[in-house]
Amino acid sequence: MTTAIQNRYEFVYLFDVTNGNPNGDPDAGNMPRLDPESSKGLVTDVCLKRKIRNFIEMTESEQAGYDIYVKEKSILNLQNKKAYDALELKSESKKLPKDEAKAREVTAWMCTNFYDVRTFGAVMTTEVNSGQVRGPVQFAFGKSIDPIVPLEISITRMAVTTEKESEAQGGGNRTMGRKHIVPYGLYRAHGFVSAHLAGKTGFSEDDLGKLWQSLMLMFDHDRSAARGEMAARHLIIFKHATALGNAPAHQLFDRVTIERVHGESGSPAAQFSDYVVKVDGDALTQYRKDVDVV
Repeated sequence: MTTAIQNRYEFVYLFDVTNGNPNGDPDAGNMPRLDPESSKGLVTDVCLKRKIRNFIEMTESEQAGYDIYVKEKSILNLQNKKAYDALELKSESKKLPKDEAKAREVTAWMCTNFYDVRTFGAVMTTEVNSGQVRGPVQFAFGKSIDPIVPLEISITRMAVTTEKESEAQGGGNRTMGRKHIVPYGLYRAHGFVSAHLAGKTGFSEDDLGKLWQSLMLMFDHDRSAARGEMAARHLIIFKHATALGNAPAHQLFDRVTIERVHGESGSPAAQFSDYVVKVDGDALTQYRKDVDVV
């Protein structure tokens, strides 16, 4: 691992979806998440983090220090126990070692070996207690630029599950279902990277580079019928000159504006070219990573 990052960052992340469901709500029949006041679409921070974890697991699985703590079907107690086994310590139920130095060593081992722990942090105070880490990288919810109108689409499966269903249909063997899609939506999410917290977890320049790479490429490796076509459109990064920072985050975010340029007034946007993205009034004309030093 290299030295922890020395600069604070904020970033604006723009991504879109066409005929897909970017983040279903399990409490609403898996419909696309909506802000009830504005009817704008929402994508949770944990949804974006999940895709980053999946990308890192796919690309860095053979690299030391890039294991993933919160992975599909993982058992967190067993993940925590890896630190005790590696350090040859005995784990007491729900307690860190009484020796403070050894307790810090357990938590430090988790940061060193799990990318998502040193990046996003983790509460590891389960029955096998490995401490609690506050991560340097945090996301706000993504929110669509315009209101979205989710559609409920009927689908048919040309098969049934049981013989009883087949008999009830007289051999028709069809199963009806539904899926929810957003015809088109451009989403904007804000992110934050703290150099001070990075110093505590060991989040390095290499780790930061893999974060940017994940954001630009993760949708290309996360295809499914439910998500339709999703794409990263712009990653606009503000790099401060110091760890403390040179400007409030909200002032930097205000420098990024998104305007409708095509389509009839009041009609929903149908594609990314219906918008223009500007930083301080200058249009971004192609997909790229833009770095503003403030």
